[in-house]
Formats: sequence, C-alpha cells, structure tokens
Amino acid sequence: MTGQQTVPDDGPRGGSPGATSPGGAPWWTRAVVYQVYPRSFQDTDGDGIGDLPGITRRLDHLGRLGVDVVWLSPVYRSPQADNGYDISDYEDVDPLFGSLADLDALVAGLHERGIKLVMDLVVNHTSDEHPWFRESATGPDSPRRDWYWWRPARPGMEPGTPGAEPTNWRSFFGGSAWAFDAASREYYLHLFDPRQPDLNWENPEVREAVYAMMRRWLDRGVDGFRMDVINLISKAVAPDGSLPDGEVHWGAYGDGGPHYTDGPRVHEYLAEMHREVVAPYLAQGREVLTVGETPGVTVEHGVRYTDPARREVDMVFQFEHMGVDHGVTRYDPRPWRLADLKATLGRWQAGLAERGWNALYWDNHDQPRVVSRFGDDSPEHRVASAKALAVLLHLHRGTPYLYQGEELGMTNAHFTRIEQYQDVESLGYYRELTGRTGGPRLRTDDEMLAVLAHASRDHARTPVQWDATPAAGFTTGQPWLEVNPNHTEINAGAAWADEDSVLHLYRRLVALRHEIPVVALGDFRMLLPDHDAIYAFTRALDAPSAADGGETEGERGRRRDELLVLVNVSGSRQDVPGEVVSGWEDADVLVATHGPTDGIAPDDAGPGSGVGHRVLRPWEAVVLRRRDEASHTQV
Repeated sequence: MTGQQTVPDDGPRGGSPGATSPGGAPWWTRAVVYQVYPRSFQDTDGDGIGDLPGITRRLDHLGRLGVDVVWLSPVYRSPQADNGYDISDYEDVDPLFGSLADLDALVAGLHERGIKLVMDLVVNHTSDEHPWFRESATGPDSPRRDWYWWRPARPGMEPGTPGAEPTNWRSFFGGSAWAFDAASREYYLHLFDPRQPDLNWENPEVREAVYAMMRRWLDRGVDGFRMDVINLISKAVAPDGSLPDGEVHWGAYGDGGPHYTDGPRVHEYLAEMHREVVAPYLAQGREVLTVGETPGVTVEHGVRYTDPARREVDMVFQFEHMGVDHGVTRYDPRPWRLADLKATLGRWQAGLAERGWNALYWDNHDQPRVVSRFGDDSPEHRVASAKALAVLLHLHRGTPYLYQGEELGMTNAHFTRIEQYQDVESLGYYRELTGRTGGPRLRTDDEMLAVLAHASRDHARTPVQWDATPAAGFTTGQPWLEVNPNHTEINAGAAWADEDSVLHLYRRLVALRHEIPVVALGDFRMLLPDHDAIYAFTRALDAPSAADGGETEGERGRRRDELLVLVNVSGSRQDVPGEVVSGWEDADVLVATHGPTDGIAPDDAGPGSGVGHRVLRPWEAVVLRRRDEASHTQV
C-alpha cells in the first residue's frame, strides 16, 4: 500500500492497517493533515491574494498545532477560472502565488518542522489554456486530438444548436458538460467549467505524461498527492466511441455520473500509477502519501481503492456524509437528521474495518463551514458546537483532515448580495436555477441567495482570521474575497491566548492521535444509532502492555485499551441511557469539552452512570478511557 514502509513493495499486503499490530501500522494512520487553500491563507505582497511566502510565514502556527502533513491546494500556473483547479502548466508556480523558489522554501520550512507536503494533483482535466489542449483544439488531425474527449454532434442534429450535444450530461458547475468548438464543429467534454476540458485517460500517452510530471514533483521533495476527483477519470465509452445519456432528474440535463463515477478502468489506472510512480520511491525508503478525492464513491469501491493488497491509494475522501443535508445538489437544501449522519459515517467505518482506510473530514475548500452546517454558529453555542464536532470526527478511525480556520471555529460568511460571491460553481447554479441560462426558473433571486448563504463554497474561502485588525491580519491590501466580519472575535491571536479555545482543543486532539494507539488504530462500534441528539461509539485495541516483563518465551501480556465517546449534537440537555455508561464508572476522563461535572446536579448521575456523564449539557463531548490488563497469552 502506498506509503507503507513495513512490508516490501512486492510482498502480499492485506488486512486493515494496524488492527492487530500497532507497531507495524503505516505512519499516516497516526497522522493529521492540514489543508491550506493558498489564495485565502496569508498574503505578503498586498495584492489581497494569499501566496507561498505567506504560508511559510505562518509555519509556526502549524508547528504548534502539531499537524504531520500539509495538503496544498493548487499553486500551479492557471488562468484561475476555478481558483487554480484549471491548470495550464503542471510544473511551474503561478506568479500569483510566487515562484518555484518560494515553493522550495516552503518545503524546506515544513521538513524542518517534521511536516510533509502533499500537492494537489488535478488530472481529470486541464485548463483550456494548457498547451496540450491548445494543440488538441487545432483540429481533428492534431496529434493530441485524442488527449481529450472530442465528439461530433448527435446524429441528425445541427452542430452548435440546443440539444445537439453528444450526450445530455450536466456539468458539476451547471449547464451542459459539452462545449462547442465552432472551428472544428465538434464538442469537447468538461465535467466542470467549460474552461476545464477533461483529459482522455484511455490514451496511454496521457497517462505517461501525468506520471512523468508526478515523478518530477517527488524528485523536487514533495511527499505525495491529493488526487482531485480521481475516480472520474475513466468514462464508460462504447466500442464505437460513443457515450450514453444520463437519467434526467431535474431541469434540462441528465446525470452522467453512473457513466464516469468509479468507471470501468479506474482501478487499472490507479494500480498503474502506483506501480509506475509511487512504488519506486517507496522502495527507496521514501514516505509517500496518496489520497483520492472520490465523489459518489461506494463503500465497495472505497475498499478496492484502499485495500493494501491492491496498491492503488492510501485512503479516499467519500462524500456521503456531505449529502445528508441536501438533495441531488448542494443547492437543494433539506433538513438533516443525526441518525442519517451516523448511518453514513458508520457504514464507512464498518466497510473499511477489515481492509482499507478512511479519510476523515468536515471542512474543505468545497464545503461550507461545519460549525454553521452541522453545529450552531450563534454566539451562545459556536465554541461548544465546534468542539463537539471536532471530538466527534477526530475520535473516528481514519486519518483526520483539518481545513484552515476550522481549528478556530470559523463560520459561514452570511453574505447577503450575489455580488459578494466569487465561486464559479455558486454563480453557475445561481444563473441556472434563476432561469438566466434559458432553462426553467426554479428559484427566485431571494430564494437562491438564501441557498447560497447556507451552501456556497465561498464560505470556506474567506480569508483566515489571524487577528482583529480590519483585514484580519490576512493582507495589507483589499482581500480578494470579503473577510468575515466576526474576525474581530474569532481569530488565531485570541484563540492562542485562551487555553479553553477551539484551537487548543484541536491541538490536544492531534496530540492524542500521536500518543495513544487506540485513538488511531482501535476498532469502532456505533452505539445508539437511532438517537436523534447523542452520537456515541466505542473504540478498542488490544496492545502489548507497557508493564510486561518476566513472561516465558512465546508469551507476553496484552492490555485492552477502550474509549467511550459521547457527544451531544444538540442545543438541549440529553440523558445518556444507563446501559451505555454502565461499567465506565471508574474510567478516566480523556477529553471533556465542558469540564468534569460543572452544572450537573448530583441526582442527575444515577447508579452506574459515571461521574456527570449520565447527562450531557448542550453540545458537550466527553471521551472516557479504561484499560484492562488481560492474562498472558501465547503469541
């Protein structure tokens, strides 16, 4: 498995990392990854856009937090149609962010602190300004025409007219997934923005060009890749080269997802990538991390992607839990139930328990802020709910990903005007759903603004709130996206000064994953799956006892280390059923977001309930730990 150094790359590798052998688990099972969105992290030249020297300037913040890996969103050369996810040169830094020398300085600064750097790998598509696409677009006879998905109009229809697109697929950013090229009178596929044409991974020349680029970045000192929408690279193409229509669920376009999500050759491609790129570096003793972003992935495919024996990627981002509060798209918000969240997170914990590995996350550059989404960002409950959600996620089994500002409890921006939004996806759906693209008017302007206030990706992209100064310490100029007005209260300076802050809790959670094997490697068992306010589960791990000694050869002591995690995901007091806490009366309190028993009357804690754990105060989280020395066993 990518990044696993304890087993030779050509030997058999199966089973769940560390499930029975904590000492042999890959390094990344105990790691915490911090995502930096460079445009919004720290500006040093006053242009209002974050840059690489800004990240280097803030490395002490990351060092104090204790994270192991930084995942850097794209800083490659780009026209910035999708904030850098439209790449025109994979091997250079966009001057907007600095230079290759600045990137080298960042790598060096991270490595000095024992932190690895993972680059964003965006190879489902390029920019339409990439030289590969420019050559491809010169005409049907171009040597690189087949590097992208070019197709003629539907049979019997005039090219360029409505409905003549090769398929009815909808783009992830709204509208058709096909763009018409008037010069050649053909269409090219773009699952995202029209300026992001999809690469054709069926062509082996495309794959080798990508692999060569990856090798050069590893040679430069980066430590791995987060692979953007990597499970979309294989399309279900018919022998005659055609692609099928998708089912129409709403509007004018169909859902092409079943024809390109976890496509027919995707596992072949990722195994080839590992073999051709990653495996040689592992054989040299390098620690390399690969994580796949896999929208729409099933648990079955998640196991296949991350099974150590298959050698594809180390872990995947799945999106099921990100869909519990909306319909087909994020712009169709619906009430969510805690039981649904438990069901999806629990399904992935169980599905990857024996083989594979989970990536854990709440926030990233594509999601609204979790404290505004699943928590309560009111002044009364913001801090408590941010802490509760932090404990809930970080005590699951998997590698946690922490998005910039999440450690501060940053909230949605609560924009009220369409002019305040910059996100290409948000603006695309605003135009489509309000009828501005020629289709039916499905929402009024005010309705759509209310949706964006809840769901837009821009909420994750407001500048990091470093201090209470007018631009939050982010820039001396005009920020590219408005700073959240609440930065005067929510900022890193205030958080570091407050030992009871959200930031200090995250720091402790990161440390626990490093120090206590059961946090990283223990098994997972969901409790109270149908409870509408309490999220409860256990973690357990059998490990060699630190007090072992004197046993005969072939024997050693074992100690069972167990955790009980109780989180109140509501703004009201909740009674924990007695059977959940029975047997935990003498357990140690490992984490407590509200202090031991403050505010709980003695009669609230009945027999067998533990000390103050029968009742959970609003948004309270408690983690209990007990360790039982077992009899010596043969090994």
